[in-house]
Amino acid sequence: MFKASDGVELHGWMIPAANDAPWMLWCHGNAGTMINRLENIAELHRRNISVLTFDYRGYGRSSGTPSEAGLYRDALAAYDVLTRQYHVSPQHLVLFGQSLGAAVATELATKRKAAGLILETPFSSVTQMFRATHTPLVLRPLIRARYNVIQRLPRVQMPVLVLHGDHDEVIPLALGQQVYEAASPPKDFYLIRGANHNDTYAVGGEPYFQRLLRFIREVTAHDAAI
Repeated sequence: MFKASDGVELHGWMIPAANDAPWMLWCHGNAGTMINRLENIAELHRRNISVLTFDYRGYGRSSGTPSEAGLYRDALAAYDVLTRQYHVSPQHLVLFGQSLGAAVATELATKRKAAGLILETPFSSVTQMFRATHTPLVLRPLIRARYNVIQRLPRVQMPVLVLHGDHDEVIPLALGQQVYEAASPPKDFYLIRGANHNDTYAVGGEPYFQRLLRFIREVTAHDAAI
């Protein structure tokens, strides 16, 4: 358990691998909690990646009520726990965000240092999501959150990897491509053929994990056997 800057108590998991393993700070998507990502995270752990994941305020065992500003505070708190309390070097840390978590991880990358940023199935902004999914105009003003990834990405000063499935039924591939275009170099885009929104790692299989590992290895300049 740890606290955000406004006192909200959050629940997370520290899942260390070998002592010299690189770390991934994992920001999950909107649906479910971190328990729903356990299989995916376990596959990373088997490949010698240490992971800190957490539930945002109002999710799982974390207290509070979700909000855009609140989720950003939560990620900052998780980062500070990892780097200050557990002394993980930013040079050995990669930020990861999936779906909604991509917006959270991007905001974090504008505020804190890390070796790299991985965005999986990201959307460019809530406004673009509305347009792509044909949300009725009358409902759009009721949604206050913006989560504008493409506005923030140009300020991110670290390598970026964007991954997206070409059968994503929640966030259209075109939005992931917008995110990639907004990122500053160095950057790369990895298409997961046949993947929907929530089965990227299962459909992508070993090539998917090898792409993640290659990126982590390159940005951390880490000698560990991952």
